[in-house]
Amino acid sequence: VQLQASGGGLVQAGGSLRLSCAASGRSFSGHVMGWFRQTPGKQRELVAGITSGGISKYSDSVEGRFTISRDNAKNTLYLQTDSLKPEDTAVYYCAAARSSRMLFSARLYEYWGQETQVTVSS
Repeated sequence: VQLQASGGGLVQAGGSLRLSCAASGRSFSGHVMGWFRQTPGKQRELVAGITSGGISKYSDSVEGRFTISRDNAKNTLYLQTDSLKPEDTAVYYCAAARSSRMLFSARLYEYWGQETQVTVSS
């Protein structure tokens, strides 16, 4: 079972990036999935989550700028990040958990992708 995150990079403020998370080894169509981010010295925080039924939730800091989506046929999770700000700079992770409900705590997620760095310059 593997989650493979990609799409991070260096972008100027106001720019956009599309993060992808490809899952392999099993279907995650019945799992809740999320994107987390972490900066040095801080806890990993949920940026956006999406249930198997397509219900999405966002942190206040990204609401209206980021869009999470999933393609169950491709077993892939996406995060479209627009209007990026320097404070969005972080290491981003995708994650999945066997739950039909939205989960906000990182410790409740069982499967994790590797990090992808997002750096936003001012």
